Amino acid sequence: MDQYTMQDPTAMYADRKPDEQYLEGAGTDAEMAENVPADHGEETYRGSGRLEGRKALITGGDSGIGAAVAIAYAREGADVAIVHLPEEQEDADRILALVREAGRTAVDIAGDLKDAAFAREAVQRAVDGLGGLDIVVNNAGKQQNVESIVDISDDEFDQTFKTNAYATFWITKAAVPHLPPGSAIINTTSIQAYAPSPHLVHYAATKATVNNLAKGLAAQLAPKGIRVNAVAPGPIWTPLQPAGGQPPEALPTAGDQTYLGRWGQPAELAPAFVFLASNESSYVVGETLHVDGGMPTP
Repeated sequence: MDQYTMQDPTAMYADRKPDEQYLEGAGTDAEMAENVPADHGEETYRGSGRLEGRKALITGGDSGIGAAVAIAYAREGADVAIVHLPEEQEDADRILALVREAGRTAVDIAGDLKDAAFAREAVQRAVDGLGGLDIVVNNAGKQQNVESIVDISDDEFDQTFKTNAYATFWITKAAVPHLPPGSAIINTTSIQAYAPSPHLVHYAATKATVNNLAKGLAAQLAPKGIRVNAVAPGPIWTPLQPAGGQPPEALPTAGDQTYLGRWGQPAELAPAFVFLASNESSYVVGETLHVDGGMPTP
């Protein structure tokens, strides 16, 4: 079945219910695959030429939501550059291979987006490797659960803001001079921007920042023909979650509060990113598209 096949959304992924687990470091899809693998659309996403000839840079494109977007973009006809941490190379190699299997150019950019110089370099490497740039997906993220603000270290707070908010600023600032009219910038925000969980206050603050940045930039860049929008996921099963994003004991039930009563999968996010990148959304500017299984938002 592909993404166009009608299915009962409450029954989908019934065999992918997480158990209690913990992954060291940033976590990888390769590690998750040994337990409860995520679905990035590897076997199901069917393209239809909606992004033919486009050139996309995706941060955090090695795993989770970014990986699903990279697969979808390639199958829709786009060339893709992905940015990832060096320790995530195994995941990156797998996604890059799928991009190439789709007949598209794949550019591998390894480094740490907490470094402003690297963020600027990543954009230039994407432009050089793809022969231009017209889609930017600011998706890389850091999320660590901390029960009390008194236990959030200055370093943890700083790293979270640099990964999620500063990198979005640095990447976008470097990319804008390269983007022709018709280009799209898409930020990955979160339900946490609207309904912050008590144990994720610093992460939630970064996502509110990223969401607000998309709104302001949408107004600033629209006259140049560059559309800026955001996607706000709910609980999505990615390495972010078992690698400290949620307490291990919360993983089996973290999706229960959604209307659909389950975790979402990265593959279920990809169509939103395709829509916002394509000219089908030519009159959609400054929008936050919620893909959260049904969670009340303002």
